[in-house]
Amino acid sequence: MGMTDDKKPHPEGTSRRRALRLAGVAGAAALATGTGAGTAYATGTARGVRTYVLVHGTHSAAAFWTAIGRELALRGHRVVAVDQPLHGTEKFIPKAYQAQDLRALATEPSPVAALTLDDFERRVTGAVRRAARLGGPVVLVGHSMGGLSVSRVADAVPELLSHICYMAAFCPSRTMPSLMDCASSPEGQHALNPLHQVGDPEKLGVLRLNWRTSDRRELAAFKEMICADHTDAQFLRVLEGMQTDESMTAYTDRAVGRATTWGRLPRTYLRFGKDMTLATQLQDRMIAEADELTPHNRFTVHNFPDAGHLGPPHPTRVTDVLHGLPL
Repeated sequence: MGMTDDKKPHPEGTSRRRALRLAGVAGAAALATGTGAGTAYATGTARGVRTYVLVHGTHSAAAFWTAIGRELALRGHRVVAVDQPLHGTEKFIPKAYQAQDLRALATEPSPVAALTLDDFERRVTGAVRRAARLGGPVVLVGHSMGGLSVSRVADAVPELLSHICYMAAFCPSRTMPSLMDCASSPEGQHALNPLHQVGDPEKLGVLRLNWRTSDRRELAAFKEMICADHTDAQFLRVLEGMQTDESMTAYTDRAVGRATTWGRLPRTYLRFGKDMTLATQLQDRMIAEADELTPHNRFTVHNFPDAGHLGPPHPTRVTDVLHGLPL
């Protein structure tokens, strides 16, 4: 593990249902302040300009990256924030969700159920291929569940990438090969878990969450879990940007990087010290197990000790790290 400023060393518990809930909110804290268009572009085409490909988490969208993407673009970089299939501009909205008919919402079918991690990988790999054709280094960054795509794509096309970065993101290992395995681990139990699922995930094929709940206790717990340091107004904007459904299959698909492909790329982890969605204990275990796989190419870890799952309220600190990633 490399060490710089803002860094520090990194040194079957729950039921499947609880693990699903943990997985469902990891990365769902999507669209906080400054949301808008999901993709920003720098106008410069000079040789050596970096392209950052940014991948959102579960129940989220490319717009999660708006503030960070804008800052990167203003520093002269190209930025591509990817909407995964049936997310963001393509998102599926159950009719019963709009009406808040909870009985109907518990059984309404979802096309999201057909999605797999292969679909997510193809979407991101396509963006990386197009970015590589522009010339200059390509940096792939994932938040939360987006880390699965980072690992998969780095395995598939390592020759197209110059650096990979996990921002409080899942990085499965040989002992925890899927997001579900990570969330079910003893370290994963330290995350808060206040949300009620809608319907039976096994029957629906999706983890469905009702972000428009009026239960004040649930709302208060959710705010504590993902953005306790944000204002209530910012929190409401977060809720407005969430989508109900995420594929169950994507949670259980394998996403382990191989030493000869993924493991040869420089990699960075942004560790959020007050993340109550992806527990810091789990972040530390994932970092350690990745480093065991490639002891001569270890994570560089940037520690943000006061950051929750959304990251610091202002994008500058994260942008500074991304802008300065060594290639």
